[in-house]
Amino acid sequence: MKKLTNERKGFQPILGTALGILFVSTASIFIRFAQAEASSLVIAASRLLLASLVLVPIAWLKYRHEWRSLSSKDILKGGLSGLFLAIHFAVWITSLQLTSVASSVVLVTTTPLWVALLSPVFLKESIRKWVIVGLIVSITGGVIVGFGQACSFTSSGMVCEEQIFTGSTMLGNFLALVGAWMAAGYLLIGRQLRKTMSTVSYTALVYGIAAVILLVVVLFRSEPVFSYSKQTYLWLLALGIFPQLLGHSLFNWALKYISAAYVSLTFLGESIGTIILALIFLKEVPTLLEGVGAVLILMGIVVGSIRKTGEINGEESHLPSVPG
Repeated sequence: MKKLTNERKGFQPILGTALGILFVSTASIFIRFAQAEASSLVIAASRLLLASLVLVPIAWLKYRHEWRSLSSKDILKGGLSGLFLAIHFAVWITSLQLTSVASSVVLVTTTPLWVALLSPVFLKESIRKWVIVGLIVSITGGVIVGFGQACSFTSSGMVCEEQIFTGSTMLGNFLALVGAWMAAGYLLIGRQLRKTMSTVSYTALVYGIAAVILLVVVLFRSEPVFSYSKQTYLWLLALGIFPQLLGHSLFNWALKYISAAYVSLTFLGESIGTIILALIFLKEVPTLLEGVGAVLILMGIVVGSIRKTGEINGEESHLPSVPG
């Protein structure tokens, strides 16, 4: 009986992570549907605003003592983390207008590698040789993905468009990569703040700051927000509920119990799940180069995420989940 109970407890976090991957993978699909009417900035702002409206009251009721105990330095770090998160969503969602879902999502999920590369500088953590190998493999894949929609194979070899470096696809791929860099900044700061803050209080603080920043930008640009169809508002609502609240909440719960090495695999699951959903609902079939590049990027993330075997049993991870 005790063995069955332990197996059930071990299965629940895995199931929670699987559901989290499914929910987070829907983000790009909902965004694409909402982009038929709403701008990328409005979509980013509404996503974070909806999540903040749920999380901030909970954090204030249960964890406001953590907010009150923050030093001015910590508040500055929280503001910077929120800024990085706001830019992450703004540029990544914009990239989905310019390039394929496959290219955008695979490039933005290189975040763990950039975190590992920058950790020695900002967190005084040693860099492992596997991180360098993983970066080289992923960067190679990223270059291939960058040419994925601008180049094709013919009987005479590979042919590329004349405006390959100035086209919107290349810009979209670059914005997705910038999104990964911004998410890395968010995570690096989060590792420091999460040592003294709970998941809910930290997430509510950063989401709230990011939402305010994006709302200010939306108002400054006089973006329309009340002229959309009911269907678009439903897509925006779904985006805030499923990938943002349910998806990341399940990650934060499950990652308290599963092994550290499994954390990185969740990022791979998101990109793979998104590509499958884009194939089903958007009829987007990745090109050969995109497929090859994506495989290399995912392989690079796996290699760069190799860690010592160990389980986090009942000890909450200080690494916030990557936004997606």
